[in-house]
Amino acid sequence: MAQVIAIANQKGGVGKTTTAINLAASLAHLGQETLLIDMDPQSNLSSGLGIVGEKVTKHIYHVLLQDAPLEDILRETCVEWLDVAPSHIDLYGVEVELVNAENREKRLKTALEKFHKAYKYIFIDCPPALNLLTLNALACADSVLIPMQCEYYALEGLSLLVRTIDRMRGALNPRLQLEGVLVTMYDPRTNLVQQVHQEVKKFFGNKLYQTTIPRNIRLAEAPSYGKPVLSYDKNSSGALAYLGLAKEFLGRRGLSVEPHEDSAAEPPASPAEPAANGSSAPGEVSS
Repeated sequence: MAQVIAIANQKGGVGKTTTAINLAASLAHLGQETLLIDMDPQSNLSSGLGIVGEKVTKHIYHVLLQDAPLEDILRETCVEWLDVAPSHIDLYGVEVELVNAENREKRLKTALEKFHKAYKYIFIDCPPALNLLTLNALACADSVLIPMQCEYYALEGLSLLVRTIDRMRGALNPRLQLEGVLVTMYDPRTNLVQQVHQEVKKFFGNKLYQTTIPRNIRLAEAPSYGKPVLSYDKNSSGALAYLGLAKEFLGRRGLSVEPHEDSAAEPPASPAEPAANGSSAPGEVSS
């Protein structure tokens, strides 16, 4: 049976989509059949895997609103054993269109029911809001992974999300658990970062991943080429960090695996190579 993990944080710019793409790609690289579901209308996850909006004719909107079978929208990626269910800007209309629908919080859960034997892990990239799309993700998830930056306001948002998980457990999904908290864009050189990191560690204990994700320019560049960082530059600190996170993720489940020999990462992309979505990424990935 697949384990379903929602990657959520109502605060934007914390590395949520970056984590969804690169953790899933790293698990696939380690031989785990993995599915990514893009539930964010901004579609950054989809474009970060080379699936641009104008080329997407069927997407998660059709699954949620028109009861289209999930298999009709699935796309293969450049990473073996990693598939994606893309999003689209049309998804912005879900809140209004589903307002009076029956079982509106369980549309995604129904769509996923027959896929639990096809994958080992299913990751859902949630929008940066506690809205109906996020509720659909939490209603079908086994656990929630929360990426966060080490800054003061992140602590306030973290406590709000934990309370939301508790309410979801009581109302819609009694099995929902906290998967873990992941520190992203980590720079230990400042006192504030170290203080916040210690506060989070004190509060969450072993739910805080030991792996931290550093600020890394290659990690920021990879989405503009439509690739996970492991395929863009496998030797970068960002790629190594997410591969380490994947191993820690599996280690918490008592698993230890080696990279799948057929899913070797590609060499670094040439700086002259055109971007997959027609944009460049000179700075840090923000979602």
